[in-house]
Amino acid sequence: MRARIVATGSYVPEKVLTNFDLEKMVDTSDEWITERTGIKERRIASPQQATSDLAYEASISALKKAELRAEDIDLIVVATVTPDMLVPSAACILQMKLGAKNAVAFDINGACTGFLYALSVAEKFIRTGASKRALVIGAETLSRFTDWTDRSICVLLADGAGAVILEPTDKDEGIEVIDIFSDGTLWDFIHMPAGGSKMPVDENVLRERLNYIKMKGNETFKVAVKTLEEVVDATLKKGGIKSSQLSLLVPHQANIRIIQAMAKRLDLPLDKVMININKYGNTSAASIPIALDEAYESGKVKRGDYIMLAAFGAGLTWGAALIKW
Repeated sequence: MRARIVATGSYVPEKVLTNFDLEKMVDTSDEWITERTGIKERRIASPQQATSDLAYEASISALKKAELRAEDIDLIVVATVTPDMLVPSAACILQMKLGAKNAVAFDINGACTGFLYALSVAEKFIRTGASKRALVIGAETLSRFTDWTDRSICVLLADGAGAVILEPTDKDEGIEVIDIFSDGTLWDFIHMPAGGSKMPVDENVLRERLNYIKMKGNETFKVAVKTLEEVVDATLKKGGIKSSQLSLLVPHQANIRIIQAMAKRLDLPLDKVMININKYGNTSAASIPIALDEAYESGKVKRGDYIMLAAFGAGLTWGAALIKW
């Protein structure tokens, strides 16, 4: 028994923040941002929108495409590092908003690898028979935790949500291999110092701007390229196929240079790589499901295709999934 994706959905907020807008906020330029990251614009949630609201819109989109009701879902897993609040989970709030009364709901924090972490958990629920129909979402409102005075990171982060619905199948299709990994010794590469039990928010935290996401960009870049190549290669070997047999690689949209380096090392032409970072920036756990939804809707994913998902993020975390569509 395997788990297969029967529908995808995504949502991005209406507000567009361009590189030219950022030029007015920090010492940067459209040319610098584009060359270093590949990003031209990103979406920012309205003050009235929380992570569960973005997740709701993406979920409704997936449910409509699958011609299902919320009551048909028995498992909801939300991948996010930016929940509405610490307690309860964004998944439980989403469950309430959807009216998915028959589902069990919980969050997973895997940072930019979060969607693959959530997908891995849901896949095992489906494969063991514990779930018959799972809703997996990656959703973030990173703009709320972005230091808009720090040009090294404010040009990167953005908001959005993507969702997939999983069902069991006994056919030669669905998720063939999915592996997730972590290395906590490198936790400080990407982290938010304050806001948790170690350092609650107080006047000093606000003054020192410790309640925002921090990143060691150069160190992260080097590790990400090497790790992503290795995890995709290992996943291909487990699946018994070569990179040339992939119809599409859907990587986490962190940085165009990481994506290009990864494609080069895997000997994959860029027309076989889903890239939308130019439009949406880095939406962390939401980036892969948003990109997957766009790929499917644009006809880049067809039945029988081999699709590879791959991500790397804070933790450090990383993972990959080989899917036969």
